Amino acid sequence: MSELNNVNILEALLFSCGEPVEIERIAEVMEIDESVVIALSQTLDEKYEKNKSGMKLLRLDNKLQLCTRPDYFEYVRKMLELKRNTPLSQAAFEVLAVVAYNQPVTKSFIEQVRGVDCSGVIYSLCEKGLIEDKGRLELPGRPLVYGTTDDFLRCFSMRSLNDLPELPKEEEEQQEDNQTEV
Repeated sequence: MSELNNVNILEALLFSCGEPVEIERIAEVMEIDESVVIALSQTLDEKYEKNKSGMKLLRLDNKLQLCTRPDYFEYVRKMLELKRNTPLSQAAFEVLAVVAYNQPVTKSFIEQVRGVDCSGVIYSLCEKGLIEDKGRLELPGRPLVYGTTDDFLRCFSMRSLNDLPELPKEEEEQQEDNQTEV
């Protein structure tokens, strides 16, 4: 098969799935190496960028997904007659930051960092699919621990948590102090 044909097959697979698909799974279906899938994804991404296509290829750690280019979101929203999502509050962004930089974390850790009750915000972020419970600690009361989701990465256009910006030194020292107190 030619590279162009393989790029088109990759595009068809990603389009039909709609959700992030593991590179390993794509390689298995196409009967090629994962490194070839990565090279094909780069070619597909370049094609979309060069043509200013309405679609964009996202790489989320070891997964690939097609999505609408942000420039065209408003048109897609109108077409689908979706209600505009409620924007995240300042409190939600703060909780997301605490979870993203320190995960897995407990509700009490988040509340200690923020200094206020976070139950409602945590529930809201779980409902939006931006964070999820990742299990329980083996401590008295067996508290839930939370972490971010693939939807979090997708919403903020990140491949992995390694793409998070570095914390300013002052905040890092404060975070370290907070962690040693827990």
